[in-house]
Amino acid sequence: MGFALSDMQLTSTAFATGSRIPSKHTGEGVDVSPELSWSHAPEGTKAFAVICHDPDAPLVTPRTYGYVHWVLYNIPGDISSLPEAVDQYTSGNSDFGKPGYGGPMPPEGHGVHNYFFWILALDTDAPLPDGLSMWDLLEEIEPNLIGMNRLVGTYQRD
Repeated sequence: MGFALSDMQLTSTAFATGSRIPSKHTGEGVDVSPELSWSHAPEGTKAFAVICHDPDAPLVTPRTYGYVHWVLYNIPGDISSLPEAVDQYTSGNSDFGKPGYGGPMPPEGHGVHNYFFWILALDTDAPLPDGLSMWDLLEEIEPNLIGMNRLVGTYQRD
């Protein structure tokens, strides 16, 4: 399939698409991941992965574009939601240099940033190793990607 949007839908009880992410889910708050739910996974889905990425961050270097806030994978194909502050499945490394969720916190005075929460459906449940970066994960899963979509929230430092 490659990287193209599918019919899957990704939603959150914390924020609607295009709206502000509550401070609870940011580096200025408790910094816990938001609840996420998805529907309309493609037939044959055996696993999922989730990524949160800020393309508005002023970082462009080899294998870097924006800022990666969350990489989570090895999510079984029969799962259709993640609770707030999820601590299950396999965490990859964010651009904070550690595994797990790290919420929005753009530079002061940098304006509104868009945060893309991606759900990726895979046709294999072969386990992936701990600590993959977003780029390593995308390279690993590309041949097995059968669906994807995103939820975009915004945040600006007060």
